[in-house]
Amino acid sequence: MKKQIMSFLRLLLGFGPWLAFLFIAHGSLFRLKLALIIALVLSIIMGVTRLHRGVTLWVGLFFFSSASLAVIVFNNMWVVKHIGLGASGLLAISAWLSIIFGKPFTIEYAKQEVDPSLWNNPTFIKINMIISSAWGLTFTINAILAWGKMEKLILPELGYEIISYFLLITTSVFTSWYPDHVRKKIRNTPHR
Repeated sequence: MKKQIMSFLRLLLGFGPWLAFLFIAHGSLFRLKLALIIALVLSIIMGVTRLHRGVTLWVGLFFFSSASLAVIVFNNMWVVKHIGLGASGLLAISAWLSIIFGKPFTIEYAKQEVDPSLWNNPTFIKINMIISSAWGLTFTINAILAWGKMEKLILPELGYEIISYFLLITTSVFTSWYPDHVRKKIRNTPHR
């Protein structure tokens, strides 16, 4: 259980800039601009200190720097309107591309927790393909939810946010739980 909690905390740390953006960028243009600055600074600091790495780092740096430029410097209201869709959409695309290219984005984080001799193990890679797929699905659904929220379809804003947060939390819990589940299953399988 302690290992799962540490894994969950590392996951939260890895998504720190995105979570800061998610929680701060509500209610006003000032808060959106503040969230972009904080997320960009966190991304840079975490990249330099190697607390954050891989695809998620580069996608975050790209998104937060371009969105900051568009929103803070050019006051681009189109970007302001579409920022939630852009964030989730870019995360979804990067997750799916990492899977298509056989380099699931979660593998960079998983390597911190396993012996280097296992990095090319098919089970290790499969676990990360499944976890990255779960994230890809969550990001894709969140992009659709962001579009629905932006277009004011069906649900009130809070409804979209609750579903989005639920998906993020559920996927985070799955990410922490699934590797141990597979290890236990392998241990409990009788060898022939």
